[in-house]
Amino acid sequence: MPKDVIASNNVNKGVSVRKAKFLENTALFRCPICKNEMGARDFKSIVCLKGHCFDIARTGYVNFLQRADKTGYDEGLFYSRNIVSESGLFDPMLRCISGMISSKVTKSSGKSAMILDAGCGEGSQLGKIINDLHSSGIGKVQGVGIDISKEGITMASKAHFGIIWCVADLTNFPLMNEQFDVIINILSPSNYEEFARVLKDDGILIKVVPGNSYLKELRDIFYGEANKREYSNQKVIDNYRRNFRVLDIQTVKYNKVVDKNELSHIIAMTPLSWTVTHEKIAQAYDAGIDRITADFTIIKGAKKGR
Repeated sequence: MPKDVIASNNVNKGVSVRKAKFLENTALFRCPICKNEMGARDFKSIVCLKGHCFDIARTGYVNFLQRADKTGYDEGLFYSRNIVSESGLFDPMLRCISGMISSKVTKSSGKSAMILDAGCGEGSQLGKIINDLHSSGIGKVQGVGIDISKEGITMASKAHFGIIWCVADLTNFPLMNEQFDVIINILSPSNYEEFARVLKDDGILIKVVPGNSYLKELRDIFYGEANKREYSNQKVIDNYRRNFRVLDIQTVKYNKVVDKNELSHIIAMTPLSWTVTHEKIAQAYDAGIDRITADFTIIKGAKKGR
């Protein structure tokens, strides 16, 4: 068989697997417009009882937004974030999350444990976490990634077709109540009301926020003596405590050796660079930075009263 036919067949098989994930899990979804349950239509769409219809894209994601939102997170940013993620910058933090999830998932029933990544970006972090869980012998895991950026979800759906990907607003999840054993929220805004709604009563919420020294080498150059040079995550932690019961807080801090190419992608992916001048960015490129500080606070919690 010609190579191009084989390649085409492999692509079609991947597309079928991606779409099948939605068709197998339509009970997971509720319409973001009328809040009704949803079902499959042919092999192309999921539709609610009132006829609101959302097409499954060829690469296997569904866009649940009624209108496009400009987020500031473009394809170039997600491309850089993916390169940085694949280089291992986040790996120790992600392994810590996998460890937090493992004890929860192993206690689950015979069904697949459901994991939601709220603010998943281009999907690499959820993909690595699920791979870690599979490597540790936990096979029954279904990941769902949601992000408001179509560019990020498009990249995610092309790279990880065992995961369900959705373009959606974190303030209005297209998801039924109490569906998830675990929600992860990594360096992303939170909506605790929605988290509590879609999390099972015995589920856990894992939120990752930057520590005080996160990317300090860039912060020192970008902001100098300005207030943004010093960062505190205490307000974020306090807000978490107001909404969820804290079970554990861990700090993961380490240095990562980087070359100039990797540094350029770190600068491109971080919102720290959005408000500084081109001169400051050039200064960071030329500063001889050969290692970068990764510093994360990881909070695990449960619904209050549970």
